Amino acid sequence: MDRQKLGKDAEKAAEKYLKQHYLKLVERNYHCRFGEIDLIMSDGDTLVFIEVRFRSQSHYGGAATSVSFIKQSKLIKTAHYFLSHNRQHQNKTCRFDVIAFEYDGAPLQPLWYKDAFRL
Repeated sequence: MDRQKLGKDAEKAAEKYLKQHYLKLVERNYHCRFGEIDLIMSDGDTLVFIEVRFRSQSHYGGAATSVSFIKQSKLIKTAHYFLSHNRQHQNKTCRFDVIAFEYDGAPLQPLWYKDAFRL
């Protein structure tokens, strides 16, 4: 199976999982000049920017540790851009979560890291 399909499948599984935990979808695959945010969801009054990671091998620390400082910076800039263009969300509390999937031959089980990093 190709990596792009695995990544999209992980994003769909993450969205389904988060909806089961009562988060509501705001936007999927938000793009701007600074980067992309996989999922933007609301958790009550909190706006959640979610990075979905999939790794088929954990040789380099696994899916969750693959969100580098550079990637975090891009996500933060992208979130600022989103907020500046979506005024209805500007006064909400924001959080950055990571949903990690590690494939070990078994069905994908998400690992949810709430408030994984901060501004």
